[in-house]
Amino acid sequence: MIGAGIFVLPSIAAQQAGPASMISFFAGGIVSLLAALSLSELATGMPKAGGSYYYVNRALGPFFGSIVGWGMWAGLTFASAFYMIGFGQYLLPGLGQYIGFLAGWGQLGITVAALVMAALLTAVNYYGVKETGSLQNVIVLTLVGLIVAFLALGFISGPTIGEFNPEGWPAVAATIGTVYVTFIGFEVIATSAEEIKNPSRNLPLAMIASVVTPTLMYVGVMFVSTGTLSIDALATSEVPVADVATEFMGSLGALAMIVGAVLATVSSANASILSAARVNFAMGRDRILINWLNEVHERFRTPYRAITATGIITLVLIAIGVGIGTLAEVASFMYLVTYALVHVTVVVLRRANPEAYDPAFQIPSILYPVVPVVGMLACLAVLFQMSVEFVPAVVTLGPVEFALPVTPTPVGAIGTVLVAFGIGWYYLYARDRALSESLVGEAIAPEPTVVANGDDRYRVVVPVANPETEQDLLRMAAASAHAHEDENAEVIAVNVIEVPRQTSLSQDLEFEEERVERQQQLLDSARDIAADLDIGLRTRAIVGRNAGSVILDVIEEEHADHVLLGWQGTRSRREHVLGSTIDPVIGRAPCDATLVKLGTEGGRGEGDIMVLAGRGPHAPIAARRASEFVAAADDASLTLLNVQSPETDTDVESSPTERGEAVIEELAERAGIQYMSYETEVRVAEDTEQTILEAAAEYDTICVGATRSGAISQAVFGSLPETVGEEVDKTVVMARGPEESAMSVREALLRRLEV
Repeated sequence: MIGAGIFVLPSIAAQQAGPASMISFFAGGIVSLLAALSLSELATGMPKAGGSYYYVNRALGPFFGSIVGWGMWAGLTFASAFYMIGFGQYLLPGLGQYIGFLAGWGQLGITVAALVMAALLTAVNYYGVKETGSLQNVIVLTLVGLIVAFLALGFISGPTIGEFNPEGWPAVAATIGTVYVTFIGFEVIATSAEEIKNPSRNLPLAMIASVVTPTLMYVGVMFVSTGTLSIDALATSEVPVADVATEFMGSLGALAMIVGAVLATVSSANASILSAARVNFAMGRDRILINWLNEVHERFRTPYRAITATGIITLVLIAIGVGIGTLAEVASFMYLVTYALVHVTVVVLRRANPEAYDPAFQIPSILYPVVPVVGMLACLAVLFQMSVEFVPAVVTLGPVEFALPVTPTPVGAIGTVLVAFGIGWYYLYARDRALSESLVGEAIAPEPTVVANGDDRYRVVVPVANPETEQDLLRMAAASAHAHEDENAEVIAVNVIEVPRQTSLSQDLEFEEERVERQQQLLDSARDIAADLDIGLRTRAIVGRNAGSVILDVIEEEHADHVLLGWQGTRSRREHVLGSTIDPVIGRAPCDATLVKLGTEGGRGEGDIMVLAGRGPHAPIAARRASEFVAAADDASLTLLNVQSPETDTDVESSPTERGEAVIEELAERAGIQYMSYETEVRVAEDTEQTILEAAAEYDTICVGATRSGAISQAVFGSLPETVGEEVDKTVVMARGPEESAMSVREALLRRLEV
């Protein structure tokens, strides 16, 4: 949303409508807000990749689906080219004021810079380079900070508005179409709806906020810009926001705005290319588009052909010299067509009320059907205003002349051709192939059966990924569940297929039969194992971006009491200590967490089991895990081991052995196993860690509680437990209780918003 529009369009808008262009931005925001409300209902009712195309195709059929699908793809492609031209303008004429060799390249230099960056972004998405969320957040917050500073200092400088509406209200209305490209970003939320957590709340909140916030910024930027520079100076500027900033922020402030514009245009273009590929996938899924475009790269796991096609068209639009204003208006035109049909879709689905349509968010009854009806009429009004100029025209066809009351515009002509192409494509290709009835079943596991009261069961979540360790992990989870049979316990086996951001979640399944089949085999095997263990089991097959985040979501949704994961037994001092999946789950799971490194056969939670006894807060959790394993195994023994220093405590007249026995007795009481049969062992040594490692080698399974304390620790469980897990060639079980951390500012704000 905060892309080339807010940095480039002030000059174009000011030229067309003068200071009254701020009314154009505000009206565009109102049109977008109506569309956002309708899209929020549709996206929570049918959260699938494809966004507006998907909803229109389901409700209105493949004829309109073809129009919207091609229209969205074209709109995103034109928008990407628009962003890249804006990038070139701020990179060369903008930074050229500060870096000599970037100056003086003219329009050719701007075009070359735009082509190079467009090609680079296409390659980034082709190869599936990960764009970190933290970097994206930094960019957005930086841009917001720059714009807020621009507005604050601009208002303080006392901008003076001359003639407010020199071009008349028709020009203001026409400018709505020009600037509307700045608002199409919220569509990305709908195209990614199936990946959003808690969509009933987050999706409409995100859409409304992403419209209202930029709208206020756009209006403010136009007020400051038209009140600081003359309309003529603003209209001829290639870097309007930077030129305005120079007046009251100085050259340093202008440089900051230029850097912000470069970041914004790149970020927006990247999002558009990514969304275009997802629309292509959705069309291919419905057989409106040839599936050839949707093939997933064997190595990079990305829809490389769709991304390449989008990139090539973007490059062509830049290379042939389509004006930046035309690029913006065509992108706006195609999205206004889309949103007009989106409003119709809401009404159709409300009246038809199909079984598959069950939106978590609905337009409030007091606003329905006002929102979709007014929204549709507003879109049509802007489209009409964009398509004609109110100047009489004469059309000559051979010897015959026709007088028209209005003159068609180039943008209206291009938009009409694109709509006609969508219609022609339907009749020539998609009509006999498209799936025109109901929703298409996809290879995604069904939602789990919901228990009437989610809090009356003891649930153990077990992520499974390796057939060789699956049985042992499920057996150990079953042991924990059997210890809570009075709570109607069950085990939930989870398998996650990870896909890159460039690929739709559904898309990867469709073209990854082998991985889907392997996932199904794992979960089928889990059911057989559970039947042998006599434990209730449910399975969840999920496709997601990050396995750790998905598992945390499952834990929250299932109100899990315990999560048990496998570990290979190696550590790293890089970004992740125990693994990219393990670290976030162990670090943030709000329940008991157990990490298991499996040793040799016959000693996996069986045989001689030892618990490292200490006074740490998680030692009782480890003791309870050990007691559960002993209760479920045949001929298993339990030993509580404590290591003491030979130094005598001057305040207490007791030997090291007596102190160790006291620690063991206290631990048994804290863990609630004091009535179980167990052995005790106290070892006295100077080197505690080495002694523990030597003792551990004498047992089949070692259970140790987490010792980590403090958020700045570089260990996940603690140095000692992880050392034992890494160095002992036995089964090692590391356990901790529910993770309780101080509420962050972000969490506090979200909780306040929920209230």
